Amino acid sequence: MIDAVGNPQSLLLLGGTSDIALAIAGKYLAEQPLKVVLAARASERRKLAAEKLRGLGAEVSEVDFDAKDMASHPAVIDQAFAGGDIDVAVVAFGLLGDAEEAWQNHAAAVDLATVNYTAAVSVGVALADKLKQQGHGSVIALSSVAGERVRRSNFVYGSTKAGFDGFYLGLGEALRPHGVTVTVVRPGQVKTKMTEGMGKAPLEQTAEQVAEIAVDAARKGKELVWAPAQFRAVMSVLRHVPRPIFRKLPI
Repeated sequence: MIDAVGNPQSLLLLGGTSDIALAIAGKYLAEQPLKVVLAARASERRKLAAEKLRGLGAEVSEVDFDAKDMASHPAVIDQAFAGGDIDVAVVAFGLLGDAEEAWQNHAAAVDLATVNYTAAVSVGVALADKLKQQGHGSVIALSSVAGERVRRSNFVYGSTKAGFDGFYLGLGEALRPHGVTVTVVRPGQVKTKMTEGMGKAPLEQTAEQVAEIAVDAARKGKELVWAPAQFRAVMSVLRHVPRPIFRKLPI
């Protein structure tokens, strides 16, 4: 169970090699030891992630998870919950892809949509079933400001995050009567393995900065949070810019 100050005893990382997911785990582990279920494809990266978490005091179990193998997702979630209740589940997997290839290459577009949206819905529904049964828990769903108003510069990625965002906000409403909260986190560009080679962006954050915002929001039961907070004002303005002007902006 989550204690009075919002510290969980167990944590599920879906996309467990994600820099942000690991930073979220590190943030919780700084408060107290906990059980972590690391769900990701078997790889050297997963092994190193598990070792890192054990070094921080976590009791770690590893579960094979392939986002694109959606038929396996209910069994993956069953395995994750087999050791007892999960207090916080972090949905942190996704692809960025090449923005120009994504709308001109059929396979690349389908891959991006499958991982970022369809797979996220798949695990979300399976998670919801377990969380309803246990009657408590929290989900941290890592979305993106790119989904708030989809831009020409990365519209395939942005559209997948718009769908992700809408699904998890709706899931939060559906789970609320069952004692479960969902926190959707909308970061801008984050300095991680996924964005290596990209230039620095305005309001860019580190994984640790996003993790701090995400954990604080989940502890407070917030439905939606921006990382950093300034993006809320920025996106509020951009949502109301007329399309003929919006398409001329250098974003």
